[in-house]
Amino acid sequence: MGKYIILAETGADIPADLQEQYGIEIVPMHVTFKDVTKDDGSFPATEVFSFYKTTGILPKTSGCNPEDFMTVLDKIHAEHPDKHILYLAYSSVTTCSYQSCVIASEERDYITLVDTKHVSAGQCLVVTLTARYLEQHPDAEIPEIVKYVEKIRDEVKMGFFPGDLDYLRAGGRVSNVAYLGAKILSLNPLIELKDGKLMAGKKYRGTLDKVALKFLPEFAEKENLSREILFLIQSMGLKEETKKQLVDEATKLGFKEIRWITTGCVVSTHSGPGAFGVSGISL
Repeated sequence: MGKYIILAETGADIPADLQEQYGIEIVPMHVTFKDVTKDDGSFPATEVFSFYKTTGILPKTSGCNPEDFMTVLDKIHAEHPDKHILYLAYSSVTTCSYQSCVIASEERDYITLVDTKHVSAGQCLVVTLTARYLEQHPDAEIPEIVKYVEKIRDEVKMGFFPGDLDYLRAGGRVSNVAYLGAKILSLNPLIELKDGKLMAGKKYRGTLDKVALKFLPEFAEKENLSREILFLIQSMGLKEETKKQLVDEATKLGFKEIRWITTGCVVSTHSGPGAFGVSGISL
């Protein structure tokens, strides 16, 4: 990546091949099972689902703390003392991670922080596009890189549907009344990123499989998505037949680069199994 190394959290859900291709470094967020805390990315999301199923207790998630960042920053700087670290952060209004890095970066002049105002696949898309920009502009300086990130973060759009509303109810993100109403009426609430905030939007009636196939072309048209790249989001449990149908639909819509992004443990704790979403670039 030339003069720069990109840093992001595990909550960006960046696939291993993209991490390797662009030399992206990752700092762990955390999941707590009652009194045991584990690093996100160190275990499969199925552990979250199994724990909730057997105990009825939803694990709690937390962002990166200053010590997490200090450890990773010192490691990167020791291995690459001549490189500048570009931290492309998980939406700062949703977690403490950004503020933790502010604390950790004191007296470290080799890091620049930018809030992507996205999570999961949205953040992943911002990171991926920035990595490609750096490849194409190896001599770019920090001010123009920051300007690019701030531009692209506004153009990246993401919408997704939780796979199981039980997880939102258990996490206190939806009331029992709203939960029961959605269950009875088979409603699937759309969650979108608006200026870094997770906002509930339109409710779609029907099974999530059918809703996903309806939503993809609707979202692509509403957001006027570029056909160059599309990230499809899944949490473990989305049906294989549905995934195939969605790729076929995305291909029919003219998208050239189509990639599945699988949510890690932090995002899966909130979405439950079988979640679906879309992230792309608005023209």
